[in-house]
Amino acid sequence: MADSKAALEDSAKNVEEEVGRVVELAKELQDSASSFMSKSSSDEQTLRHSALSLDSSIRRLCSLLRSLLSHNLIDPKLADKLQEELERARCIMVDGDAASFLPGKTQGGFLRMFLGPINVRASRKDVQLKVKEEYNSYRDRTALLFLLFPSILLILRSWIWDGCLPAFPVQLYQAWLLFLYTGLALRENILRVNGSDIRSWWIYHHYCAMVMALVSLTWEIKGQPDCAQKQRGVQLFLQWAMMQGVAMLLQNRYQRQRLYTRIALGKAKRMDVVWGETAGVDGQLLLLCPILFILQGFEAYVGLLLLRTALNGVVSEWQVFFCGILFVTMAVVNFANTVQTLIVKSRFKAKMKRSKSKQDLRI
Repeated sequence: MADSKAALEDSAKNVEEEVGRVVELAKELQDSASSFMSKSSSDEQTLRHSALSLDSSIRRLCSLLRSLLSHNLIDPKLADKLQEELERARCIMVDGDAASFLPGKTQGGFLRMFLGPINVRASRKDVQLKVKEEYNSYRDRTALLFLLFPSILLILRSWIWDGCLPAFPVQLYQAWLLFLYTGLALRENILRVNGSDIRSWWIYHHYCAMVMALVSLTWEIKGQPDCAQKQRGVQLFLQWAMMQGVAMLLQNRYQRQRLYTRIALGKAKRMDVVWGETAGVDGQLLLLCPILFILQGFEAYVGLLLLRTALNGVVSEWQVFFCGILFVTMAVVNFANTVQTLIVKSRFKAKMKRSKSKQDLRI
């Protein structure tokens, strides 16, 4: 007890000196941190200026090559080679740590509505890639659920519910779709801010799907009598959702390998993502394109059926008419985007074949 008291008395004598020393250390640390941050800020401004200057030079040279090519002032083969080199240089910039010094895309109103004025652009490349991997993982998980959820509903409809779906499980599925499409739209907007190549339409497509899921939650699911006729649109929608799940699984399985190859060749960025009609080899195109076109045609058919159901008075709620218009609109624009992408790919392949044939003739 006496020893403890003596130790406390010694501490009391030294405590003022130790507190003063800690305060001095805190001030020194603050001064060092301020000096470091000031130097880092100066270095960052220098790197940012260099990155912007180099990006401007790449854009200027690309424009110059296009102008020279249009006036036949440069050999087309040389122009293609130089354009490929410039694209490789840009990929090096965008895929490396220098990307954090380039101006990013502005955050849209959708992100501001959900997250407020928060900057979601990652300064480090490894963090950006983690965002992309999480997006891919989310798509993998939801693809399975997209296939299983409607399958279970249709099986239970035949085995337990005597061909007539109850309202609650269908509305539960619509609530899950609202959550799914909101999550996809948020992730895709964040990916775009961080340099991904996601097309605007696919994000707008998810906006439309969100609106449709929200409207469907207020749609009263009719039962008996004439349940089969009243729920024909719901049944076809569930069948379409199953097909969508199959297409998503095929895309996730086959397409990423092609993207990794394009990244290795310097023709794509590591933040880019894959889409259903962007297959890189003929075998994948032969498999996925028919599925996509059937899926889009079936989507339009479901929309037309909902419109007919509403106009004939079988189910006269405005939600049915609204969802029918959305289905038809999304099907038409999806089809147009798919055809446009395939035309671009066919032109690129024809260009590559012509270039290869010229090289063979010279040999």
